Amino acid sequence: MHLTMRWLRFTPSPLIRRFSDVGSSALRQTVLGVICSLLLVLGLAVGPAQAIAPFQVPKVAAGDATWLVDEADIISRINEGKISGRLSKLASQTGQEVRLVTIRHFDYGETIQTFTDKLFDRWYPTAEDQANQVLLVLDEVTKTVGIRVGEEAAALLPEDLATSVAQETVLIPLLQGDKYNQAFLDGTDRLVAVLSGQPDPGAPVFDEAFDNLSESTFASAEDTEENRGNNAVILIVLLVLATVIPMATYYWYVGFGN
Repeated sequence: MHLTMRWLRFTPSPLIRRFSDVGSSALRQTVLGVICSLLLVLGLAVGPAQAIAPFQVPKVAAGDATWLVDEADIISRINEGKISGRLSKLASQTGQEVRLVTIRHFDYGETIQTFTDKLFDRWYPTAEDQANQVLLVLDEVTKTVGIRVGEEAAALLPEDLATSVAQETVLIPLLQGDKYNQAFLDGTDRLVAVLSGQPDPGAPVFDEAFDNLSESTFASAEDTEENRGNNAVILIVLLVLATVIPMATYYWYVGFGN
């Protein structure tokens, strides 16, 4: 006797199909939500700073009429014109060339001084090119400043004075309210005076009130380390959830559909 097995074919009812569609949609939404949350946390863990290497900074050669390279975009157009005008006049009158650079953040493994030295050597590859050059670089994220002085320029701007320009004249306005424009204007004026043979105007006086404010508003090293540990735990939990939730949702959906 011939038996037909067509009766074994299962055709889901409209209600079952609707639940299947809902399950599939829920699965996609759940997975997408977990992935987005994970990417957000990973993005925050990596940080928003865009690191830059010395070779990525636009090249400037000795004698070029470029005095300010504002990669961090923190100097106003008006002050950029003022700075460029003063440094251009200095170069034409004395032959001493000063260039200022801002960056968002130096690459991993660098310090602001190693970055400055590498950029100096890239821009001025020969001893002749380097002789009358001064290069000052400011990193926006770490608020650190590096400076490199050529051999002949160092006769007018010795190491201790160059360090004072970078670590006091330029840095103090940053510590007193992120005053980038004032920092570069003050630094330019002091460098122009010294390299022109005029008396050194000296560094600005640091307002101790800002030091006390920093101590009261910024987290201590212990707090920072504790927060870092908490962030690591959160990241691990999200990684586990990113694996478990999609699998659990999928098996629930498969079991419900069957």
